[in-house]
Amino acid sequence: MTNKELFDKGLKIRREVLGSEYVDKSIAGADDFTRPLQELVTEYCWGEIWGRETLDRRTRSIINLSMISALNRPHELKLHVRGALNNGLTKEEIREILLQVAIYCGVPAAIDSFRVAREVFADIEAEG
Repeated sequence: MTNKELFDKGLKIRREVLGSEYVDKSIAGADDFTRPLQELVTEYCWGEIWGRETLDRRTRSIINLSMISALNRPHELKLHVRGALNNGLTKEEIREILLQVAIYCGVPAAIDSFRVAREVFADIEAEG
């Protein structure tokens, strides 16, 4: 696959998981400094890795929620909670993932992750 094909594949997956509005805003907001990062993420993260068929998107969302919570990255977690819901996870399953984070990665990381997840759930309910 060419870089352009991987980028296009990644862009499609990224939009399906995170939502077109968010993705298009991120790409449109890129400048000369940040554009290479947007291209890298879209091509390799979304096209190459998320585009592999061995793990389904639901499983990838479970892994991402765990890792991003452990790394205590609230902005990315907020985005991926929404993506996990788009990929078929339930609020209850997300809660269980965050409880697992508490045990293996620490209570402070889980507390922050629960707070972020609740914000996403509230935002979605308000949009509804």
